[in-house]
This record gives sequence, C-alpha cells and structure tokens, in this order.
Amino acid sequence: MKCIVGLGNPGKKYDQTRHNVGFMVIDELARRNNWTLNKEKFKSFYTVEQMDGEKVILLKPQTYMNLSGEAVLAAKDYFDIELDDIVVIYDDLDLPPGKVRLRQKGGHGGHNGIRNIIDHVHDKNFNRIRIGIGRPEGRMPVVDYVLGKFSDEQKPLIENSIELASEAVEMWLTKPFLEVMNKYNG
Repeated sequence: MKCIVGLGNPGKKYDQTRHNVGFMVIDELARRNNWTLNKEKFKSFYTVEQMDGEKVILLKPQTYMNLSGEAVLAAKDYFDIELDDIVVIYDDLDLPPGKVRLRQKGGHGGHNGIRNIIDHVHDKNFNRIRIGIGRPEGRMPVVDYVLGKFSDEQKPLIENSIELASEAVEMWLTKPFLEVMNKYNG
C-alpha cells in the first residue's frame, strides 16, 4: 500500500494558492484516474484505490498546513503503512516556480507542514516531492506570498510541475523511489 499526501490548507479561501500546490497534485492524480476523494477520516479527505496492482491512498489533510502531521500519522497508523511507502508533496520557497525536486529524507527546511510531520512520525526519512514556488519579491511577507495566488507568469510553470509531480508519483507505484528521483531530478 502506498500513501500519497498532498499538503495544503482547507477551504475556498486557500484554493489555488501557492501553499496548496500539494493539494493540486492530488487533484490532478484523482482527475487522471477518475477517482474522487469521497471519504473523510484522519482529519483528511481521502480515497483508497488500485493502480498498477498497488493499493493507493490519496490523502489531503484538512488540519491546515501547520498540523499536517496529525493527519499523516493517523492514516499511517490506521493502514499500518511503512514510512517508505509514503510520499509527501508540498510547496518549496527555495526552488524557482515550477521546479520539481524529489528527496528521500531531510529536515523541514523551514516548512511548518513538514516540521509537523517529522514531529509526529518521529522520523525525517520519508519521501518528498517539493514543488518550487519561488520567493516573494521586494518586501512582501512570506506568509502573504505563500497564501497568494500564482501570477500569470507562474501559472504555466506550476501547471507543468503538477504534471511532472503526478508522473513521478505514478512511476513510484512500480519503481523504487531512488529510480524515480534519478529520472525527475536529472
């Protein structure tokens, strides 16, 4: 069983914001496979499906970004999922808009959602797909930037990164994460 977690904030107010790019990848995976996140548990919306002979969970925590670990730990424990079988998809200020980077482990890099997951699972060795959103220009506070919508220039870059991240997830269902990393980080 594989668990694909997209990070974001719940509610219309945050829909299509930079901080919700993880949700956007989950939505794209659901769209591609004609799935619906029609279950609610673990403080999340989710679905359990089959793809390439693998049981797959798509998970969108509804805890708000900074408490994402509560949802991830609850689903991990309920389904008895190994940490190696989880991938977390989220926004990254340190990557330019549209850049996709895969990692198998690491710190939180200042990302509060990842920090909370690390705190809850007591481990920083889990698969991640980081999607670049860039940094704000000028004096715009980071919080305003991440909770803002993509600019017209950023939209095509982000749409492409959502496609790439979705393809990487689909490849991971049949290939080792390291092989997927080598392909998509190349």
